[in-house]
Amino acid sequence: MNKVKSGMESDKHIVPALYRGLGLLEKIAEHPEGAPFSLLVQETGLPTASVYRMAETLEKCGYVKHSVDRRYRISRKLLKLGSLSYGEHSLVERAMPFLRKARDLSGETVLLGVLNGQEGIVLACVDSPQAVKVSIQVGHHFPLHTAAPAKAILAMLPADELSTILKSIVYTKFTAATITTEKAFLRELAAVKKHGLAFDRGEELDDLRCIAAPILNEENYPVAAVWCSGPASRFNTAKEKTIAGIIQQTAGEISGEQ
Repeated sequence: MNKVKSGMESDKHIVPALYRGLGLLEKIAEHPEGAPFSLLVQETGLPTASVYRMAETLEKCGYVKHSVDRRYRISRKLLKLGSLSYGEHSLVERAMPFLRKARDLSGETVLLGVLNGQEGIVLACVDSPQAVKVSIQVGHHFPLHTAAPAKAILAMLPADELSTILKSIVYTKFTAATITTEKAFLRELAAVKKHGLAFDRGEELDDLRCIAAPILNEENYPVAAVWCSGPASRFNTAKEKTIAGIIQQTAGEISGEQ
């Protein structure tokens, strides 16, 4: 039996081709670093020609893209669909006025992001007006063990979900400040949960500083994070304290819109 098939596919109301295509899309999403075509054939158990036609169709529709070495990954179009929630408006649309307000108050770049498998992903970025600033492209992926927004979300997850994600983290060392063990990372998350704030003090890039807070829905579940990023030269102790207050207020305001 094909691996993406189940008893559901025999249901008369199921469209088999669509069912298999969505299964392939889920397989691609499990590999944020890009899934080689051969791996997709192996994991789905489908004929090579079928996987190729489905992958090409998904790419034609804008849901996936592939690199020159035929690694497939999900596209920004899915990010747009994934951010839709709570009626007519997306999370990004609801958050944008608060992101701009936080940018104006802090003078630094303010961003919105979510978890995406084994990485985090940027949904929105409001650039600082300053000449020297951090500017991050929407759709940018960031590591879970270094990024302030990832820490902010992970710290608020239910224990079972957090445990599952922790098993997938590879603690790549980027700088001298990078957390490189699960034990140390759990200590960090405990502090984040206690204070409601997460920090990146040069853990992926030496000169980058970030302060983040989780955005919670009505069930107190972390659906996203908002954070402020800037060069280390401007993030002294006094400014960090000011930005921390701004980001916590912004997270609360966006959470209130959920």
